[in-house]
Amino acid sequence: MTRAFVLAARRTAVMPQGGALAALAIHELAAPVILACLSDAGIAPDRVDEVILANALGAGGNPARMAALAAGLPGRVAGLTIDRQCAGGLDAIGLAAALVGAGAARVVVAGGAESHSRRPLRLAQAPGRAPVPYDRPPFAPWPDRDPDPTAAAAALADRLGLGRAAQDGFAVGSHTRALAARDALAAEIVPLPGADADGFTRALTPATAARAKPLSGSVTTATTAVAADGAAFAVVVAPDIAARAPRALRIAACVTLGADPAEPGLAPVPAIARALRAAGLVPSDLDRAEIMEAYAAQAMACIAGAGLDPARVNVRGGALARGHPIGASGAILAVRLVHDLGRGAGLAAIAAAGGIGTALVLRA
Repeated sequence: MTRAFVLAARRTAVMPQGGALAALAIHELAAPVILACLSDAGIAPDRVDEVILANALGAGGNPARMAALAAGLPGRVAGLTIDRQCAGGLDAIGLAAALVGAGAARVVVAGGAESHSRRPLRLAQAPGRAPVPYDRPPFAPWPDRDPDPTAAAAALADRLGLGRAAQDGFAVGSHTRALAARDALAAEIVPLPGADADGFTRALTPATAARAKPLSGSVTTATTAVAADGAAFAVVVAPDIAARAPRALRIAACVTLGADPAEPGLAPVPAIARALRAAGLVPSDLDRAEIMEAYAAQAMACIAGAGLDPARVNVRGGALARGHPIGASGAILAVRLVHDLGRGAGLAAIAAAGGIGTALVLRA
């Protein structure tokens, strides 16, 4: 995939559920970020051909169209909303690259937006029965192969021998790096009222992590990304537009693969391998990598399974120190990569419920 480029990428701060972004609807989270991305890219809003927005928890209604209208984009921009759960924000960028590469569009704004705070209540209905509340839909047709994500992370940790102390240490490192990078991270954040820095990042210590509440097996509240609100987008353009820009990153590959739904945490590993092959790279060629930290155990397993150098992964902290706005999380990884990749090649990868993994490779 050599015919699409990223010119700019920005995000909101990530705020825990019920925090500073709780009053904002999906389009209200998305529109300021879309406009900031276009401004950074030097692209006028009337040149946008499409907006692709990932959202997992909303009630439908095509929030991509709502976001395009709220941002003042031309009425011809129809907006495309996708749902691939946690992978959606990264998949949106991959879809944008495919559209641009095929010549179907020249400028696409792609990413995701999520509000845990304003997600609708869900009720399952069956004939002759009262509606039953539920938290998540099934992600596989076999109940015995559709584990709760936290239980799946605990099972993965147990199988790979990733004890609680190791997971705690990983989480402490994520917060430590994020705190140290707070000033640097400001460049990628579009400030909104009360939200100009990630709201969950804190000085997590081993002692504090050790006191965290267990959720399942060795997985605790300290080693699980909190539910959060946020949005992130990138501007994806055709080669001739990129050639006139002061800086553009080539989308060298974007791969989404299904894997075993019973072990969703490892799904990015084959996607990473295929994306690197498609880009003509091996793990040691990567200058930076952003791996989703939905759980410390899942991130640790993916880093090891993909053969990545831990020193080059999540160098400014990860989702354990930010939070997890589901539909936006993959796009946030891409934003982090765009802002940190000064040269060479970078990788963003994420797992999704149901055994789905997506990996994106950018080259400077």
